[in-house]
Amino acid sequence: MRRETKNENVLNYVYIMIGATILAAGINMFFANLKLVTGGVSGLAIVVEYLSIKNYGVDIPLWFTNIVVNIPLLAIAIKLKGRAFVGKSMFAAAYLSFALFYTSFIPVPKVDLLIASIFGGVFVGIGLGFVLRASASTGGTDLAANIIKVYLKNVPIAKIILVIDSTIILLGAFVFGIEKAMYALISTYIVSKVIDSILEGINFSKAVFIISDYSNEIAEILMKDLNRGVTGIHAKGMYSKGEKQVLFVVVGKDEIVPLQKMVKEIDTKAFITIADVREVLGEGFSE
Repeated sequence: MRRETKNENVLNYVYIMIGATILAAGINMFFANLKLVTGGVSGLAIVVEYLSIKNYGVDIPLWFTNIVVNIPLLAIAIKLKGRAFVGKSMFAAAYLSFALFYTSFIPVPKVDLLIASIFGGVFVGIGLGFVLRASASTGGTDLAANIIKVYLKNVPIAKIILVIDSTIILLGAFVFGIEKAMYALISTYIVSKVIDSILEGINFSKAVFIISDYSNEIAEILMKDLNRGVTGIHAKGMYSKGEKQVLFVVVGKDEIVPLQKMVKEIDTKAFITIADVREVLGEGFSE
C-alpha cells in the first residue's frame, strides 16, 4: 500500500482535530454535565471525576484520566502490534485529551436528560465519525480490545469492545442510577447512527464485490493490510465476453474507507459494489 500524500496526511490530521474537538465538546457539555456514562474511556473518566470529588474533594478532570488510561494502552499496543498499528491513533488520543481540556471552559447548557442524551449523541457521533474518516481512533476501548484480541484470538473484536463498554455503562448505572444509564443507552444508539451517516451509511459489516483486471494484486493487499479473507469468484462479462474474477470480502465499518483507498491505488477503474450485511458468522465477526 502506497504512503499517503502530504496533502492527504495533513487533511487526515485536520479531520482528527476537528473530530476530537466536536467529540470533547459533546462529552463536556452534555455527558459529563448530566453524568451520562456511554462507555469508553470518557465514560470511565466521568465516573472517576465524580467519585474523586465526592470521596476525596479532589477534581480529577476528564482529560487527565484520558491521558492516564491511554498511555499504557498505547505503549502495550506498540509493543504487541507495532508502531504502524497505532499510527494516527496516538495523535488522536493525545489531541482528544487536549480538546477535553479546552472545551471544558465552554458554558454548559441547562437542558434535561433527554435533550442531553440526544444532542450529546449527535456531537459525539459527528466527532468520532471525523476521526474514523481519517482512519484513526481515539484509543481507549478500541486499543484495549485489540490488545485483548492478541490473547483471545477466537473471540471477535466487536464482542470484546461490547463487553468493555457494557462494563463501563453498568459501572455508571451503579454510581449514578439506572435512569441515567437508560438515557446513556439512547445516546449510545444515536452515536452509532450518526457515525454510520458520517461514514456514508456504513453499518458494522459490509459485503464488498470488486471487479478489476488486477484482482490478484488487490486480493493480496486486502488480505495483508486488512487481515480479511478474500474469495475469488469466476465470472464472465456478458457484453465483453471476457473472463473475469470477482473478489468478495466482508469488512467492518471502519475498514471501508481504507479498502476503497487500497483498491483505487491499484486500479482507478475498478468497479466496487458495497452492500449491507445484517449478520456475519465466522472468525473476526459474530459467532
